[in-house]
Amino acid sequence: MRDDLNPHAARLAGVALRDLATPRAAAAPLSAAGWQVSVARHYLDAAAEAALLTSGAGTGLETAARRLFAGEIVNPSEGRPALHWALRAGAALSGEPETVRLSLQPALAFAGKIRAGEVRTAKGERFRAVLHIGIGGSDFGPRLIADAFGDLADPGIELRFAANVDPYDLDRAMAGLDPAATLVIGVSKSFGTEETLYNLNRARNWLEGALVQSASAHLALVTANPAKATAWLGGRSAHLFDMPLSVGGRFSLWSAASLACMISLGPDTFRDILAGAAEMDDHTRAAPLADNVPMRLALLDYWNASVRGAPMRVLLAYANRLRMLPTYLQQLEMESNGKSAGPSGQTVAPPTAPAIWGGEGSVGQHSYHQWLHQGSQVVPCEFILAADRGRDPEGLAALTSHALAQAEVLANGRSLAEVNAEEPDLPAGVAPQKVHSGGRPSTLLSHAAFGPKAFGALIALYEHRTYFAGHLWGVNPFDQWGVERGKTMAARLRPALTAPETAEDAVTAALLRMIR
Repeated sequence: MRDDLNPHAARLAGVALRDLATPRAAAAPLSAAGWQVSVARHYLDAAAEAALLTSGAGTGLETAARRLFAGEIVNPSEGRPALHWALRAGAALSGEPETVRLSLQPALAFAGKIRAGEVRTAKGERFRAVLHIGIGGSDFGPRLIADAFGDLADPGIELRFAANVDPYDLDRAMAGLDPAATLVIGVSKSFGTEETLYNLNRARNWLEGALVQSASAHLALVTANPAKATAWLGGRSAHLFDMPLSVGGRFSLWSAASLACMISLGPDTFRDILAGAAEMDDHTRAAPLADNVPMRLALLDYWNASVRGAPMRVLLAYANRLRMLPTYLQQLEMESNGKSAGPSGQTVAPPTAPAIWGGEGSVGQHSYHQWLHQGSQVVPCEFILAADRGRDPEGLAALTSHALAQAEVLANGRSLAEVNAEEPDLPAGVAPQKVHSGGRPSTLLSHAAFGPKAFGALIALYEHRTYFAGHLWGVNPFDQWGVERGKTMAARLRPALTAPETAEDAVTAALLRMIR
């Protein structure tokens, strides 16, 4: 695939981005589930884009979509389908996808009962707080939802999160909470994650200190391993919810893993999120390659990272509700596709997934945008413009103008002649410092009426994009062997904390002596 595209990249390398983008400006944006996507400002012209589409079609992108939605095995290392999409299906399915879809219903019903006061504390009172404990995919998604729509939350229920094995994280999360009024939700697919079990053990002790034998009534556990969860409970009963094995942790936002959000925001708001994701699923399943937004963005990721050699992509969310999206996408994309070997063990030749980082616009303009504009590395940027249209118009106008201005300056730059014409009295040594080389490509995604449905569609878009990009790179997006190795090494090193001489690695032994 790359061999077919390299000549186009070489041909366009010396062309000004402004000259490439101007004729592409009139093209209709890509569109799906209310999202409009402009890819005009990239190092592509008609011939290069046609070659990119032809190459993508040759890899079987549309077949990859069909296999995903047919429930075929697309996670070969575990011999499983990837059925996260089934959780948000609006109508009954069949077979395993239907089992997955139905697995969400008990959590939604339970959330409704908590909010209605039908499920109460051990003392017969309403729950006034929810403490969510999980890490990685069991934390990022629910935390993103809760932060995005905190204004829709039930004011009578305090929502807290704890993920880190650092004791202060849980101390901070529990500060000021009354255990007799708190529901602790533990989310762990395997029910073997060290950080989550450490925090759950501490939280259980906290509950038992106030409620003794009744503490388990304040525990809700979400897992694909109910046997281990039941053993951990020591024979006591608690609220148990399923996380299907065919739903990967970083794709589990739609599942009972988000029980805390269902309680805080209400089941109906969560159903709106699911409905938006289902709309994006429908688009992804039906749209041809040329119009398929996740496929087109995956191809753009391949073009920028594997053909043009860009090692990063910067996400700039011009929406306060999405300020945590870069963190969420770091796991989704980098854990999924940050690999250099394919499912059969073969080395993958081209550079694969770029590093993802970024933050909230316009806050980031006062820190790393300096690097984006005038740094020595050219990095593709992705702008998301999705503010609440009903809020203060002056602020929204400023937000919009800043986003568009940043994208324009990144692409078009500012020449020395422009600097001298606009600021003729500048000292000779200062004028060159105000030059922007430009040539920084960017994508812009926008939505005219952002809310829970638009949010669900956006996250589903990124999920499908990640899956298709993994297909293009020849890696399995649904495993994470690098993560597993780190866990194994941590367990092996634990005894060396008190006996540094037992560490196998000389530097590790020296570091252990240093930190004692």
